Amino acid sequence: MIRYSILTFAILSAIIFQRAAAQNQTMEKEILLQKTTMNYLLWLPADYTKEKNKTYPLLIFLHGSGERGENLELVKRHGPPSFVENRPDFPFITVSPQCDEGAHWAFKVEELQAMLEKLLTKYRIDTDRIYLTGLSMGGFGTWAWACSQPGQFAAIAPVCGGGYPYYTYELKNTPVWAFHGDSDDVIPVQKTVEMVEAVNANGGSARVTIYPGIGHDSWVNAYKEEELYKWMLSHSKKNNKVQNTD
Repeated sequence: MIRYSILTFAILSAIIFQRAAAQNQTMEKEILLQKTTMNYLLWLPADYTKEKNKTYPLLIFLHGSGERGENLELVKRHGPPSFVENRPDFPFITVSPQCDEGAHWAFKVEELQAMLEKLLTKYRIDTDRIYLTGLSMGGFGTWAWACSQPGQFAAIAPVCGGGYPYYTYELKNTPVWAFHGDSDDVIPVQKTVEMVEAVNANGGSARVTIYPGIGHDSWVNAYKEEELYKWMLSHSKKNNKVQNTD
């Protein structure tokens, strides 16, 4: 796997910005690199429009292969976009991009990074509290993106994914909580175990929750873990650096 790096580039000054009501999430479209577009669902916390001077943590969710395409409603099937509309107390700005049909998140890191850079200019995001999670294909994307941008995320939570253990040395300052089912016959649980063990061997801090008897849908359990979101918010990039210099 070639380590991704974000090259110097000029983002087009003209941005196509379309917004259509989807209950409490909105549908967004950005022109990113070389006139490619990235569609995503956007959730803003209930008090976002009232608290003009407040910044908010950002949670980015990467879906699985079954939600690829051009219909953003598919992205609401699983993970945070499936429940935020019924959780007015959810404290994160939540962005759920959609991958092109036939593409893979692990090879879309450059576009994802460009999207994030745009988000930082448009919304009041606390840059010390940016979190990344994803399931299946999105789990692979979570590992790949985090490894390509050391220290960018305050914490990551890959679900039933995997990656290249060699590159986990880049995650020394990024707390990891991974999830997998031990009966997963699509992506073996060992894929997650290998990554977690490699992070810890490289001096990082990674934990894993393995659900007994659960197959390739461990995301159902993982995203119901209220402790997951508390754990995320307990980490910030600033604190991660302090803890790793003690």
